[in-house]
Amino acid sequence: MAEKAATGRTDVWEWPDTLDAVAAAPAHHVVLLENEHVRVLEARVEAGDTAPLHTHRWPGVQYFLSLANFVRRDVNGDGVVDSRAMQLPDERPLVLWSQPTAPHTLENVGDDPIHVIVVESKPPRDRPR
Repeated sequence: MAEKAATGRTDVWEWPDTLDAVAAAPAHHVVLLENEHVRVLEARVEAGDTAPLHTHRWPGVQYFLSLANFVRRDVNGDGVVDSRAMQLPDERPLVLWSQPTAPHTLENVGDDPIHVIVVESKPPRDRPR
């Protein structure tokens, strides 16, 4: 499943819309702008909090205003990424590219909030006609 998400091909997206970040984790994801080309989200996970199971259908730019250590878990609750095992960049803002993401939770295990603006790019085939 994750392989399909990693390809960036949303025409093979297999997860329900109910797992979309805005629908499944509305306390953590707010739409700032959406049109046929992009969706801009503000995502925030406070220290000690966990964003519930959700997906990100489209690839996009992540503009981190603040970042803390986190653990991302898959649909089975297994750890996929634990930032404590890697060196996070210190500079802020931090800008990263992200591919579509299969169902996951995100637990903030740090002392600061995770606060990011995400600009998701909708491919032409996903745009309303």
